[in-house]
Parts: sequence; structure tokens; C-alpha cells
Amino acid sequence: MLKVGLTGGIGAGKSEVSRLFVASGAVLIDADKIAREVVEPGTPGLAAVVEAFGREILAPDGSLDRPKLGAVVFADAEKLAVLNSIVHPLVGARSAELERSAAEDAVVVHDVPLLAENGLAPLYDVVVVVDASPETQLDRLVRLRGMSEEDARARMAAQATREKRREIADIVIDNDGPLDGLAERVAEVWAGLTCRAAAAGEEGSGSAGGGGQE
Repeated sequence: MLKVGLTGGIGAGKSEVSRLFVASGAVLIDADKIAREVVEPGTPGLAAVVEAFGREILAPDGSLDRPKLGAVVFADAEKLAVLNSIVHPLVGARSAELERSAAEDAVVVHDVPLLAENGLAPLYDVVVVVDASPETQLDRLVRLRGMSEEDARARMAAQATREKRREIADIVIDNDGPLDGLAERVAEVWAGLTCRAAAAGEEGSGSAGGGGQE
């Protein structure tokens, strides 16, 4: 098994890269998806979030009102840290469970938005960073996601810097250009990952190591 950590700043295009990896045959473990699951109604995770932030962050149907909670935590680093301290351990436990169920020869891609922020790079054999300029990120968030510029900038500021993400990267996928170019680059990276997985299997080590930045 080759464990790949995939990350990138908000609006960089990580989700599209993740989709392309899955289409190529990767086993995907999506931290964002799991983060939503662990705070669904009736879960201990949601109860802990309500205890920390109050019932006003709930929608009328009892589910988590994500925009309201986001407006609270992304404007306050301490409150964001509290939320992360609740959600991240739950996400980690579920991710480990899913990884254990994957085939021994699988390329398992962990889609982790806050990989750099939480110092998680050592957990993976290879770290892939999807990179885009802050200008591109801001444009996508405002134009494609409908965020206000203020909200978009706050969410970007709450994440690691572009430089910090690139520092932990074994492989960088540039996504400032058109989608066609992205697909071609992802295909190149996938070919390299499958080679590493095969080599690791032959060595019986179950690990492909770090490698240099590509």
C-alpha cells in the first residue's frame, strides 16, 4: 500500500485532482467528507461542537449550520482551534479505519485540506500539493463559489501559506492553468505513484519513502 497525502489551499483545485486520481484507480479517503459525517445529527461530534459553540450554530432541523459556524471560526483563530480539536481526532480515527480496509497493493489517497497546518506530512509515503497563486484562489472562490471577497480572504488566511505547503511537498501539481493541462499533469503523477507502489510491494516494505520534489 502506498499512502499519499493530498493537500492544497482552498480554491487551488484539490477536489478536481482528487477526482482524477479516483478515475485512475486510487482509493480515496476524503477528510472533508468524513468531517461532515462525524458531526451529523445524533453523533458525539455534533454534541461536542454544540457544547463548545452553542445551539445557535444549528439549523432548524438540528443539523450543523456550516455557513454560520464557518463565519464564527474563520474570523477567530482560537475558535477555529477549538473546532479542530473536536473534529480532527474523529476524522483521524475514521480515516485509519478506512485505510485498514483497503487492498494491500492499493494507492490510498488521503485528501487532507489541513495537512500542512497540522504537521501531518510524516504520516504519508508521498505528499502531493496542488498549488495555485493566491490571486487564482481568490478569483475561483468569489467567481465560482459565490463567496464574498472578505469571506474568501478570511478562509485563505486561516490556512497555511503557499510557501509552507510547498515546503512539505514531494510532488507539486500546478493548477493555475486550464483544466486540460491539469489532467495531463495528474496522469504523469499517477504513473509515478503506481511505480512507487509497485516498487514498494516488491521490496515488501509497504512504503515508498519521500523522494524529491517533482
